[in-house]
Amino acid sequence: MNHSSDAQLLEKLTQGNLEAYDALFLKYYKMLCVNAYFYLKDTEEAKELVQQFFVELFEKRGYLRLEGDVKGYLYRAVKNRCLNWFRKAANDRKRSAQLLWETESTAHEEDREVVENLFNLLGEALNDLTVQRREALTLVYVQHKKYQEAANEMGISVNSLKTHLKLGLKNLRERLKNSRVA
Repeated sequence: MNHSSDAQLLEKLTQGNLEAYDALFLKYYKMLCVNAYFYLKDTEEAKELVQQFFVELFEKRGYLRLEGDVKGYLYRAVKNRCLNWFRKAANDRKRSAQLLWETESTAHEEDREVVENLFNLLGEALNDLTVQRREALTLVYVQHKKYQEAANEMGISVNSLKTHLKLGLKNLRERLKNSRVA
């Protein structure tokens, strides 16, 4: 039956002869795989696509609607499946990118909340310090002044400034350690 013409195969298929379906498969499978490979550039993916096509053709009894140029129909059907495969792959990439963007956005939002909470705790902790310790920390760590400049601005010695910084940092560490930002 391998040497039967397409018209003869179709006639036998419409009569329910499953050997004719096998013959159609054997006659066109390799050529359709080559055709699919031309588009997909992946041998295994091409074989899978062609096999799936033949399975659906059999299950949906699509061969009953075939007439005329069977070879042309099979080539067009496989080409269309390849193009659909590309569309699906592009859509999958878009969905993956969207999911990644949403995940990153959520992570950035959570990070922003953590940082915001930390700043709020830090602000509260700074407000609980004595005026001189808060001023010493602000001049040195926020305004980036040298110890001598900060001491001169506060009207105290450099050693007193260092003491205020040391005690202020110790108080902040204890306060933040007990608060645990999550």
